[in-house]
Amino acid sequence: MNPYRLGIVVFTTLLLQVSLFSQFSFDGARPDLMLLITVVGGFVAGAERGAVIGFVSGLAFDLVLSTPLGLTALVFTLVGYSVGAATASVVRSAPWIGPMVVMVGSAAGVLAHAVVAEVLGQAAFSGAPLTAIVVVVAAVNTVLAPVVVRALRWVRLDETDARHPYFSR
Repeated sequence: MNPYRLGIVVFTTLLLQVSLFSQFSFDGARPDLMLLITVVGGFVAGAERGAVIGFVSGLAFDLVLSTPLGLTALVFTLVGYSVGAATASVVRSAPWIGPMVVMVGSAAGVLAHAVVAEVLGQAAFSGAPLTAIVVVVAAVNTVLAPVVVRALRWVRLDETDARHPYFSR
């Protein structure tokens, strides 16, 4: 994994998240591209690299959020590792596996972030309804996953990256 290219991808995604995707809102819920990098990284690169990608993207996102520094990095590290570990033995021949993993991983990441924030005393369950946030994040991440896979391939996570119909477009 090329750390400079990973930095470029994370920084570009952070700029898109903060400048463009923060403007979209449905019932107070906004897309989360940084979580998308984490979920796709765990799926195509495995548990260890998914955790690294989750930590880097979470820490970068923490720098622009008003939450305590490290909260998002902690959650994204756990999500990246969990997605990588859960899908390590998954046969990726069916075209619905990739979208399903991204959708479930994104929903689980949002729920995990809300639970960890609530445990640490942050007001996670105030504001937009949690169901709206889960649906918006999961739907947008599922649609944008092929673009992120291409970006993470450019980082050269692995030479055999995701030989899957959903990710090979």
